[in-house]
Amino acid sequence: MQIQVINSQISDIETIFQFYDMAIAHQKKVFNKHWQGFSRSLVETEIAENRQYKILVNGEVACIFAVTFEDKLIWGDQDVDSIYIHRIVTHPGFRGYSFVKEIIKWAKAFAPLNGIKYIRMDTWADNEKLLAYYTGCGFDYVGVVTMQETEGLPKHYEGISLSLFEIKV
Repeated sequence: MQIQVINSQISDIETIFQFYDMAIAHQKKVFNKHWQGFSRSLVETEIAENRQYKILVNGEVACIFAVTFEDKLIWGDQDVDSIYIHRIVTHPGFRGYSFVKEIIKWAKAFAPLNGIKYIRMDTWADNEKLLAYYTGCGFDYVGVVTMQETEGLPKHYEGISLSLFEIKV
């Protein structure tokens, strides 16, 4: 089995939005919160800036995720020298492949080449299942932040509390 983490291309945009639709449907089944959708321009910008990724398994898109290098609205004064991982979506046919661990492995290789000291993530503060999963993947739990300012963030960030996670590289 060959696993590759590579940049998404503009030709992947329909696949990316299909993955988001699958994720939202799954979130509605297993949790009391879900993403509210994402703008096409956001994803196009991420692709153009090489911040949208896909994981291929034997050449087939199995997972997608996005990164950013600044997340001040969520991390405040702690927003330094970090890569922030967002919107990880695994195709239902590939659940159980531990893609978060693959993303961590990729980010640990990416970090020293780009002056990055932390790999960081967030999720809804009351999502106990994901909290346990992320710490089980090697993230340290940092604490909870309640969102005050959300302008520029996707709609699902409005009025929520987030659990924060990091790995020091």
